[in-house]
Amino acid sequence: MNLRGRNRVSAEFNMSSMTDIVFLLLIFFMLTSTMVTTNALDLVLPKAKGKTDSNKNISVSINKDLEVFIDKEQVAEAELESKLLSIFAGDETRAIVLRAEEGVPIEKAVNVLDIANRNQIKVVLAVRPK
Repeated sequence: MNLRGRNRVSAEFNMSSMTDIVFLLLIFFMLTSTMVTTNALDLVLPKAKGKTDSNKNISVSINKDLEVFIDKEQVAEAELESKLLSIFAGDETRAIVLRAEEGVPIEKAVNVLDIANRNQIKVVLAVRPK
């Protein structure tokens, strides 16, 4: 008398369904990782290729002699805040493009950043193009 069953269980495992699941998970995490935002500051990186709309921005430049300019007009450092406030009086969409020459002490750039922060003005740090 033969008591063995006629159906034998195959010990082989089909990997095609496992690879499908792995690829779906990979695609899911790739898509969701691009939507995650960090709490980092939005900065213009030194080798960025992006361009800004120069019509909407005011340029504040500081040269090696520590002279401050607003759009090629020299301004005393004490008058900088009042001049910027008069320029930004009615337009809140504008931003400051800060152009500090190499070798300028960081305190001078921080002074402009502080003025912009007190008055809720956006600032972009200009760098040398690639």
